[in-house]
Amino acid sequence: MVLVLIIGDLHIPTRIHDLPAKFKKLLVPGKIGQILCTGNICDKETYDYLRTVAPEVLSVKGDFDSTGHFPQSVIINHGPLKFGVISGTQCIPIGDVDILAATSRQMDVDILISGGTHRFEAFEYEGRFYVNPGSATGAWSGLWPGEATPSFALLDIQGPVVVTYVYQLVDGEVKVDKVEYRKPDPSEIANKVGNDPVNSSNTGLEGVETAEGAW
Repeated sequence: MVLVLIIGDLHIPTRIHDLPAKFKKLLVPGKIGQILCTGNICDKETYDYLRTVAPEVLSVKGDFDSTGHFPQSVIINHGPLKFGVISGTQCIPIGDVDILAATSRQMDVDILISGGTHRFEAFEYEGRFYVNPGSATGAWSGLWPGEATPSFALLDIQGPVVVTYVYQLVDGEVKVDKVEYRKPDPSEIANKVGNDPVNSSNTGLEGVETAEGAW
């Protein structure tokens, strides 16, 4: 079993001063093996804090990250599962399901992790799995009116199965839900995909990197 924290769009300190205290109480060292971040960490202090939570932090570069050391995308394997991480702003419109699907095919990943919308999502589409952890701080976004709901996700990876636990701060209390994904056989994927209505060249990803982010 591997526990992976999925987090992103923190925007500290430009839009909000810190992670919610109730989230910090949950993110204790020694339990999480790896962090995959969709970017917009925005300051070194927050990055250093994430490194105390897990021994390995892999982050892509968000639009508001000043560091040049984060790659545009990350690809990593956990057993039979191949994960891709992007900030999400490469996909236009941001969060569009068909564009995300085309991106996941271009990256050749089973699970695509993306951000940019500041709203949590986790769903299966055409045999692949998509996770958007939302904004861990609830930082505002120009895409939607009002405040965002603070959220992050924790992946429990067991072979070809991933159980995604989403943690959301609603009315001052942490709410937890879960979604399960099992990697299908190739024949099952072929049956689910059918005709492809999307041209994968429209993903906005000109190159895919496999790299470890570092400040």
